[in-house]
Amino acid sequence: MAGHSKWANIKHRKAAQDAQRGKVFTKLIRELVTAAKIGGGDVGTNPRLRAAVDKALSSNMTRDTINRAIERGVGGGDDTNMETRVYEGYGPGGTAVMVECLSDNANRTISQVRPSFTKCGGNLGTEGSVGYLFSKKGLILILEADEDALTEAAIEAGADDIQPQEDGSFEIYTAWEDLSDVREAIEKAGFKIESAEVTMIPSTSVDLDAENAPKLLRLIDMLEDCDDVQNVYHNGEISDEVAALL
Repeated sequence: MAGHSKWANIKHRKAAQDAQRGKVFTKLIRELVTAAKIGGGDVGTNPRLRAAVDKALSSNMTRDTINRAIERGVGGGDDTNMETRVYEGYGPGGTAVMVECLSDNANRTISQVRPSFTKCGGNLGTEGSVGYLFSKKGLILILEADEDALTEAAIEAGADDIQPQEDGSFEIYTAWEDLSDVREAIEKAGFKIESAEVTMIPSTSVDLDAENAPKLLRLIDMLEDCDDVQNVYHNGEISDEVAALL
């Protein structure tokens, strides 16, 4: 979700996500293969691959598995003819939703994505309908730290912004291509990073009530269950009060 509520809701759903680790790994490997195919196998010159490797490592994927996926991408083969497809739509409560997919069959993918919106009270939009609301950024989450020391370290590392959250955690924003460098610098400064990812940050948010919040969570879950869907982004904001009712 947006802001501090995003992480509260992620923790709320973590058990269910852990149960789907096999599916998560499949999607991570698919992104590694595709990124390596498109931009080559050197993370130093391929920002998309570097972001994919960072995400895989954050999900506890082994280096051997990552390297095998990169080798498959560089070597080509039947499983590397994937294309990135992004679908935009409107979710419950007027939320903006972007669905990033990797697929070799557009008809199959749209037949998975469209019904998810319909069943949850939303609808699929046209290209550009909500994409202008999102910016691609690197996002680093730190649960606990001295604010002054972390701010100094983040600025020194080249971060764009640092935002303290109501629960005491910190969100650090970077240019997505710089995420790995900033992460490494902050870790070297002695701070423990909870997560680091390339994501789409919305410029505006929509506050969801107790009726629409569960519908949005259901939409996210349904989309993430689709084999072709890699990531789901939205601008729904779920307050702590509403989250406590879910």
